[in-house]
Amino acid sequence: MSNFYTEKVLAVRHWNDTLFSFRTTRNDGLRFRNGEFIMIGLPVNGKPLLRAYSIASANYDPELEFYSIKVQDGPLTSRLQHLKEGDEIIVGRKPTGTLVLDNLENGRNLYLLSTGTGLAPFAGLIRDPEIYGRYDRVILTHGCRFVSELAYGEKLVQSVLEDEFLGEDAREKLLYYPTVTREAFRNTGRLTELMQSGKLYDDLGLAPLSAEEDRAMICGSPHMLADLKTMLLEAGFVEGNHGEAGQFVVEKAFVEK
Repeated sequence: MSNFYTEKVLAVRHWNDTLFSFRTTRNDGLRFRNGEFIMIGLPVNGKPLLRAYSIASANYDPELEFYSIKVQDGPLTSRLQHLKEGDEIIVGRKPTGTLVLDNLENGRNLYLLSTGTGLAPFAGLIRDPEIYGRYDRVILTHGCRFVSELAYGEKLVQSVLEDEFLGEDAREKLLYYPTVTREAFRNTGRLTELMQSGKLYDDLGLAPLSAEEDRAMICGSPHMLADLKTMLLEAGFVEGNHGEAGQFVVEKAFVEK
């Protein structure tokens, strides 16, 4: 398996019955840009069983972090959820993905629009000092079904706000907007609906999205991706990619659906 590194699991945390995260060692040769994903997996019957996972740790972190859903009958996640400290996993050597700052034009506000484990690539990005230098505001939104599914994101944001090096910029520029759809919470409703109604912007004290001034990254369920992409295109936004920077980017790689 020369196309892969073998890394050791350093820590595992189960956030609720359906979500967990884990940290592993990181080979010195692995380089990636914040927001990228990589193939990870386990050997099954002598062959690597792999899926694409966003790297949730920052590119300067000496360890790797991943955030995952538990799918009981999922070929890989049914096994990954039983990881424990000291176990080994396979990590690919070729990170890639569209959710990188190079694919976006500079602007006023950067919206990081996520649902579920689509939060993972943004975990690395909000730890990137460059993001605070390029935008006046960085708005991390996270839509989930239940309040318990927000736990990873809440701890993530708190750690960034308290970070020795990033904290000052983050406290000035990072806005966090969690919302749930199936329980009572301070914010309720789907991100698309909250944006269309203007409630999200009212709650944050910001002007509505503007193609001229604002930028967006999108990662989440296929339905959410399709809806938000349509909304942005209709608002005059231009999609960016590796060939040319644009006003929004979408990540199309998924773990088990």
